[in-house]
Order: sequence, then structure tokens, then C-alpha cells
Amino acid sequence: MREKEIEKKFALEVKKMGGICLKFVSPGLDGMPDRLVLLPGGRLAFVEVKAPGKKPRPLQMVRHEMLKRLGFAVYVLDDAGKIGAMLDGI
Repeated sequence: MREKEIEKKFALEVKKMGGICLKFVSPGLDGMPDRLVLLPGGRLAFVEVKAPGKKPRPLQMVRHEMLKRLGFAVYVLDDAGKIGAMLDGI
């Protein structure tokens, strides 16, 4: 399964839960996660979507750690089979 397919399925599952899966672009701050997930009840997380078996680039890992230090949940999704468990964790 390609990255785009995983991302599309993820966005659909978020929508089914009544949430919003925003494509996140941060001009001037490279390496930010691909998606900002907003779920009912005020739940929020950042999600980096990757092709199966691919890992975030070093700059992306720096941004993930920055967000985690600020108290935000950050996930890396490279397997469509893990979408349900990830959403349960948010």
C-alpha cells in the first residue's frame, strides 16, 4: 500500500469518528507532521504518514520531539492496519 492510500484511508476513518483530518502545512517550519487530527472531545494529535517500512527523516524527528515536549501526541503511521489502534490512542 502506498503512502497516499494510507493517508486517504486514515482521513476517512477520522471522518467516520466525527473528526477532522487536516492536511498540515507550516510555511517556514519544515519537517512538521503531515496531518493534524481533531477528534470529538477536544482530542488532538499530529500524524506523520509514511509508506510501509519508511521512517521519518532526521528533521521530521526533531519536529516530532519538539511537539512532544510541548505536550502534543505525535504518531507515525506506515501501516493502514494500525489506524484503528492509533485512533483509539488519541
